[in-house]
Amino acid sequence: MALGVGDSVVVDRAGVDAVVTELRADGRRVIGPVVRDGAVRHDEIERIADLPVGWGEVQDGGTYRLRRRDDEALFGFSAPSESWKRFLFPPRTLMVRAHKEPDGFAVESGAAPVESVAFVGVRSCDLHGIAIQDRVFLGGSAADTDYGRRRSDAFIVAVSCGSPGGTCFCASMGTGPRAEVGFDLGLTELLSAQRHDFLVEIGTSAGAEVMARVPHRPAQHVDIAGAQTVVARATAQMGRSLDPSAPRRAGEQVDHPRWDEVAQRCLACGNCTMVCPTCFCSTTEDHTSLDSAQAERWRRWESCFSLDFSYLHGGPVRSSVKSRYRQWLLHKLVTWEDQFGTSGCVGCGRCITWCPVGIDLTAEIAALAQRWEGGSHEGDS
Repeated sequence: MALGVGDSVVVDRAGVDAVVTELRADGRRVIGPVVRDGAVRHDEIERIADLPVGWGEVQDGGTYRLRRRDDEALFGFSAPSESWKRFLFPPRTLMVRAHKEPDGFAVESGAAPVESVAFVGVRSCDLHGIAIQDRVFLGGSAADTDYGRRRSDAFIVAVSCGSPGGTCFCASMGTGPRAEVGFDLGLTELLSAQRHDFLVEIGTSAGAEVMARVPHRPAQHVDIAGAQTVVARATAQMGRSLDPSAPRRAGEQVDHPRWDEVAQRCLACGNCTMVCPTCFCSTTEDHTSLDSAQAERWRRWESCFSLDFSYLHGGPVRSSVKSRYRQWLLHKLVTWEDQFGTSGCVGCGRCITWCPVGIDLTAEIAALAQRWEGGSHEGDS
């Protein structure tokens, strides 16, 4: 029977390996989670043996370490140390290059050929992160062509999360743990003493074409019920939560003393913005060769925690750590809604894990949402 969008099938470990093989046979560079430098990161894979088989993670505020599981789960970890952002919105991108010639300058676009890629193991929080970046880069009247070229041919194999970390709070954000939309193929790992299979949901016609070439069997009620149990258990094990009504209340209290307290702890390092799957701020850099024969303009990631980020003629608009932290938190959780129609946070918890001093976004919002009846502080911008 021909497979179509919305169908569900079941494969074993060999079937997942076959999916990777078929994607590579289609000429795609397959990117997936790997264990590298003491963390689960993303890199090219050729087979499922390259995945973090049997590895899990321990995550908390300012804490990350790998741990060995007592099984051979392929996806038994929570949010990896980095999101998929760097493959669609690279940290550095050449925009334009100019060469001096006898009669002037020759200007060429910096756009490099974009390879066909497949992302394997994308969590629901990161699916929502990609969708948010789609809205930012492609939703307006001035679409980002570089992002669009990278995004247009990306094949996505999602995985519902069965092992959330201590800093995860996607359930309270409505962004997980089940992968529901935005994928070509969606997997749920069904692992017990009796079986190690994967429920596969087909999300697109491209996904159906790949699965048609992979050995599989139709999903039965027991398989679908098993996947629902995985998601329900993950929801119950979520490490953090965020009251959806709290950010607006926090945004009404820009003089709350908690802003001063968190500013004393914050290092303004920008780690939270670098690991965030939705942050999109960037700046441009111009470089000229020593002989002035060549000039280049590059775009690179920037952070609103940088003092120079808000620099206007005469100095920065947000000169204090307090003002920069407040800008980041309230934009992420409040004014992003006004700007793009959705929250800028997907509940992945990376900003909590990778903050050197363990500042917890969920705890800060909960504290700031508490009504403060004190007098007005002298504001800073």
